[in-house]
Amino acid sequence: MKKHWWQEVVIYQVYPRSFKDSDGDGIGDLPGIIEKLPYLEKLGIGGIWLSPVYQSPNDDNGYDISDYENIMAEFGTMADMEQLIAEAAKRGIKIIMDLVVNHTSDEHRWFVEAKKGRENPYRDYYVWADPAKDGGVPNGLGSTFSGTAWELDEASGQYYLHLFSKKQPDLNWENPQVRQAVYDMMNFWIDKGIGGFRMDVIDLIGKIPEKEITGNGPKLHEYLQEMNQATFGGKELLTVGETWGATPEIAKLYSNPARQELSMVFQFEHMGLDQEPGKEKWDLQPLDVGALKHALARWQTELGSEGWNSLFWENHDLPRIISRWGNDSRYREASAKLFAILLHMMKGTPYVYQGEEIGMTNAPVTDISEVADIESRNMYHERLAKGFTKEAILAAINKKGRDNARTPMQWDATKEAGFTTGTPWLAVNPNYREINVAAALADPNSIFYTYQQLIKLRKEHPLMIWGDFELLSTPTTIFAYLRRYEGETWLVVGNFSDDTQELHLPQFSVLAPVIHNYPEKITSVAHRLLAPWEAFTVKVREE
Repeated sequence: MKKHWWQEVVIYQVYPRSFKDSDGDGIGDLPGIIEKLPYLEKLGIGGIWLSPVYQSPNDDNGYDISDYENIMAEFGTMADMEQLIAEAAKRGIKIIMDLVVNHTSDEHRWFVEAKKGRENPYRDYYVWADPAKDGGVPNGLGSTFSGTAWELDEASGQYYLHLFSKKQPDLNWENPQVRQAVYDMMNFWIDKGIGGFRMDVIDLIGKIPEKEITGNGPKLHEYLQEMNQATFGGKELLTVGETWGATPEIAKLYSNPARQELSMVFQFEHMGLDQEPGKEKWDLQPLDVGALKHALARWQTELGSEGWNSLFWENHDLPRIISRWGNDSRYREASAKLFAILLHMMKGTPYVYQGEEIGMTNAPVTDISEVADIESRNMYHERLAKGFTKEAILAAINKKGRDNARTPMQWDATKEAGFTTGTPWLAVNPNYREINVAAALADPNSIFYTYQQLIKLRKEHPLMIWGDFELLSTPTTIFAYLRRYEGETWLVVGNFSDDTQELHLPQFSVLAPVIHNYPEKITSVAHRLLAPWEAFTVKVREE
């Protein structure tokens, strides 16, 4: 199997609005990212996944694009973007653009034209349908952001499809002109020297709305193979698809090199484990650590050499992992380091979300007026109307709402965490005085240096990238696995709990320590008491 640069690096996701504001308007921007490149270089990353910076009216924080070949004024200019690509390259960092092509903004010129009438040449760039026989919506498709996925265009008497906000009309991928326009835009960015694309909800582009098929439609892979040929194929670029419904078998279709589609996918099986089966993401249940271990192990083993995996705990749509499944108070540092060690020691390309490397936490709110996220706000009003209590709804938002990941990056203990000299677009987490980059860099035992060490180990040890994976049988709250490569074996162990746990692995002799989130040296795993949230990796001999 051919080896690629994107298998060997760690990618860092920047959510530009919240990363660093350079001009005091309260909104992060491209010059702010450029200013912080030395910090990212110190961390050791090889790529930045940049959430959308294209021109946008910002109904869904930039995932509603009105012009793919211009930069949102709040973020800067195309010259700033070109400077970011160039300055990052000097530090060995590639820029991965967020590609949003399931839908555009309703302010995109294509949709402005499409609304002018059924005969307009751009009409077929989008998905339109006549009313149902009763005069209502064409069918039962729902929007991810609540309510129906159909919006009436009164001028023409037809409905257009929007699987997200009504300001995000879905593109009609069955139209070859749409596909060609998308490929031309992708090549525009490839020519600017980017390192690849993260593909937003890419599993939806094969939708067949009249049959109520949205994800994994029958032509999806045909479109991706065509895209590969027309754009990034053969160019050694990273392409990662966001695929909420993917199984390992489906993931092989996307990422098997022989199929010439994508480098890898983001799969979310492990991310749904604290959601009540058959219900919405807001309907919570406690995490079953055993289920988490087996979900992650399944993806480690079943892809084999037929695909490549992405590894992540957080992104701009997910809450902070230590608030979600760790302990963000008493054991914040230990649990943050545990999540880092367990993830980075697995096979696949690790992704770090901004602030994860310093242990940023969720930012609870007490009133809906404090919430910016469209998804959370829509759910709040919908559930309030259904009789849910305000307290129950806010509890769900505090646990799973997207604003948790979007609070400004905490750079130092000065006003507004050093993110801005103005008023931030979203309130800074009040704990910024204790949790910030300056404090992390000043403490040699901080979470930051655990991430730095893991990234350095990855560059030095092919085992972390290419080694086989085996899940070990241990008590439920202990996550233990092996990585084996060319006669070398590493044992990775993590205690997923606030309690001391007993570890019995007499079949392994410890040869050398690799990394540990507690200070003492590990000499034996035959019988060991694991401290709360303890995690380590050791080189072992199998008896």
